[in-house]
Amino acid sequence: MRLLSQIRNASTQAARRRVVITGSGAVTPLGNNVDDSWQRLLAGDSAIARLGADFKGLPCQVAAQIARERLEIDKHLSKSDIKLMSPATQLAIIAADEALAAAKLKPSELNGEQRERFGVCVGMGMFDLAEVYGAFQQLQRGYNRVSPYFIPRLLPNMACGHISMRHGLQGPNHSVSTACATGAHAIGDALRFIRHGDADIMLAGSGEACIDPLSIAGFCRLRALSTAFNDNPAVASRPFDKARDGFVMGEGAAMLLLEELEHARARGAPILAELLGYGLSGDAHHITSPSEDGTGATLAMKRAIADAGIAPQDISYVNAHATSTPTGDRIEAHAIGRVFGDHVAKVFVSSTKGAHGHLLGSSGNLEALFVVHACAENQLPPSINIDQLDVDVNVVTKACKWSDDQSRRIALKNSFGFGGTNASLCIASYTGE
Repeated sequence: MRLLSQIRNASTQAARRRVVITGSGAVTPLGNNVDDSWQRLLAGDSAIARLGADFKGLPCQVAAQIARERLEIDKHLSKSDIKLMSPATQLAIIAADEALAAAKLKPSELNGEQRERFGVCVGMGMFDLAEVYGAFQQLQRGYNRVSPYFIPRLLPNMACGHISMRHGLQGPNHSVSTACATGAHAIGDALRFIRHGDADIMLAGSGEACIDPLSIAGFCRLRALSTAFNDNPAVASRPFDKARDGFVMGEGAAMLLLEELEHARARGAPILAELLGYGLSGDAHHITSPSEDGTGATLAMKRAIADAGIAPQDISYVNAHATSTPTGDRIEAHAIGRVFGDHVAKVFVSSTKGAHGHLLGSSGNLEALFVVHACAENQLPPSINIDQLDVDVNVVTKACKWSDDQSRRIALKNSFGFGGTNASLCIASYTGE
């Protein structure tokens, strides 16, 4: 029976459609495009700074915010668009436009049938609480003061909807909201849409913009945020470091353009990497804390590896979810050790959240984007702010060359969310075969 199962799995792997990444776009605390964000990440820069006067009196006084004064949103969107869209949606659209440009794909030049095969899978982990609070204040002044766009601006699927309408895309229109695993789930679901023949191209990712006093206060009440480095914000996010005391909130958006391999080849698209596998799991344990034994994380990684049709020994890098919380980082490190066994000493590990903070629902997609560029450029991004490592994995503390030979570079990207939801993506360099 086991032999039959192996034969069946091998047949499935051979027959299914391969999916590659042909474009990327991002608006992050590190930069308002992919290249600026990637270069600052490799340089070991931190985008975390002190919050303004509106946040006075809150235990956490740091966050990673976008440089909006340099973003020039009005050059990307009309006044009408801005009125209709939440800040997270606006960021997602800008990132999507960059991904399309990088992939050398203009939806306006596609015919009707091609647009029917082009879908969008974009999520949002958490809507802007300031939007709700502001609308409630307007309601106190009278019913007619509430904006007719209040509800549409809140809906988590509106980034997905606006992107599809902007470009006339009639393929799968699917939105994900799974807390901090949102972006990774969006990419994984898009992978499956292409594999299963529902689409040939998918824009996938997430947008998040909810740094406001109410959100910060709420996460502070959960004791989730860093409070020990208010006077030195740049070092507040420190995954895997012994002095870590909580995560630092970030904001932004990141998009990947996923494409069926032969479709990409036919149009001469630039291919950055290949998406090999996707694994999901549930902790079934607690609303905010992972299970102590790391079962959920372990299952997600093992399932992504199995879905990719490879062995754990083929993987040489893990981009960790590690948010800089005392418990979460340790549990994930143990789970990585459990998945890779004796091979773990040969697996590089890093979490880029030290540089850009935790983008909540946009963390998995942004970090997957960084893995894609790591695969393409043979460069590993670092974990910064580590003074004293307290986990037993091979953590990269400075950007370095990934591989010295011509072997395929294969990585896992982990994302975990409140409610015990877990996702893992398997991403590899593209070999041209």
